Amino acid sequence: MWKEPSAGVALAELSGEARVPQPAVVDTVEPDSIGDELGIQPGDKLLSINGVRPRDLIDLHFLVGEEELTLEVQDPDGSIHVVELEKDADEGLGLGFTEALFDGLKQCNNHCPFCFIDQQPPGHRRSLYFKDDDYRLSFLYGSYLTLTNLTAADWQRIEEQRLSPLFVSVHATDPALRSRLLVNPRAALLMDQLAWFGQRQLQIHAQVVVCPGQNDGPALEQTLHDLASFAAGEWPAVLSAAVVPVGLTRYRPDGDGLVPVDRECARRVIAQVEPLQRRFQEQLGSRFAWLSDEWYLMAGLSLPPRDDYEDLPQEGNGVGSIRSFLEAMDAATVALPLALEQPRRVSWVVGQLVAEALRPAVERLNAVEGLEVILHGLPSPYWGQEQVVTGLLTGSDLLTGLADRDLGAELLLPAVMLRQGEPVFLDDQRLEAVAAQLPVLVRLVYGADDIVAACLSELGSSP
Repeated sequence: MWKEPSAGVALAELSGEARVPQPAVVDTVEPDSIGDELGIQPGDKLLSINGVRPRDLIDLHFLVGEEELTLEVQDPDGSIHVVELEKDADEGLGLGFTEALFDGLKQCNNHCPFCFIDQQPPGHRRSLYFKDDDYRLSFLYGSYLTLTNLTAADWQRIEEQRLSPLFVSVHATDPALRSRLLVNPRAALLMDQLAWFGQRQLQIHAQVVVCPGQNDGPALEQTLHDLASFAAGEWPAVLSAAVVPVGLTRYRPDGDGLVPVDRECARRVIAQVEPLQRRFQEQLGSRFAWLSDEWYLMAGLSLPPRDDYEDLPQEGNGVGSIRSFLEAMDAATVALPLALEQPRRVSWVVGQLVAEALRPAVERLNAVEGLEVILHGLPSPYWGQEQVVTGLLTGSDLLTGLADRDLGAELLLPAVMLRQGEPVFLDDQRLEAVAAQLPVLVRLVYGADDIVAACLSELGSSP
């Protein structure tokens, strides 16, 4: 799938490196894997593979692809072990690591006034204020980058290791407008950069954050047409484009010139993009450019049918994610029981923006005799937003919004509100502290099947 690269940093070269990779710290070991058989444990540090120290998980995957490996591993007590082994070329070590990047995070060098990171209050955990613009995280996890901080070595590595597709924040293709939006003259190079991807048969997914009065209207139409010009042929450089509304909080600086998206704006953007989708369908065989679900919810319009989203290329960006969830809820509620043996009342909390779309699913659940599901759609006083998606609700929003409300016997809390891997909300409140202040037990739910099972099952236990 990838070309054979020159991966990592040879140990003999480390003295001259500006960004010396740190050891890869083991977090998990799969049972019966090579790592398990070697006795590697969480907390051990993988120093090098065949004399090379990996810069990140990408390097590591390349390096362990060899059939003969020499691993240098350090125990927590500082002891270093050198292990030689032979394995199949496609066989991994079965190790998970605490970080994806071992040589540090490439931070953003733009100054976009609409950046959500800059619209947060001070005083919270340090990681909330990191503005990453790292092509490796884009490749590994689908995070968006702007391409403005890449060095010649970065471009060379993207080509050599075939790091594709990447996810790129475009916002505008007009050079002057994009430079103004990102407050960075290097942003003007985008069209040449897209041509670079096309010439090398590398690909991207694009996103456009619409700021009313700045990059909407004719500018948005030009941007989508320009992106679509790279979407034809057997190996399109641009695979898809997502159009999302700017998110503004009450913490943003005064005089930033930004205005929030309202219902009229949402309907105007929908009316502009949907005809373009039909045109792209005729020209490219795909709608190519999609509106995130928020546009339809803010406009008070029904979401498009599931087929309109094709293979959901931008689901992680909120394009079709609610429609996909509703489809999953439909499947999960096909075979509901007629009645429960014991009556059950539960509450389910979501962001106010999505509550109305979820009501049909709640009505199906409530058709089960003895079951009552109480849906609470909450605004976010923390961010200063009335219409908010579920993932942006904070601990303080829950405590404020659920005060004196009927919560039934148990509260179903979507795990999307929490930091991945940690029971912490965006306002730094911990789940156990918030749950202790609520009058009912709290149960985390992770998806449609889990929600339905939690509604039908006996009382759960608080995390």
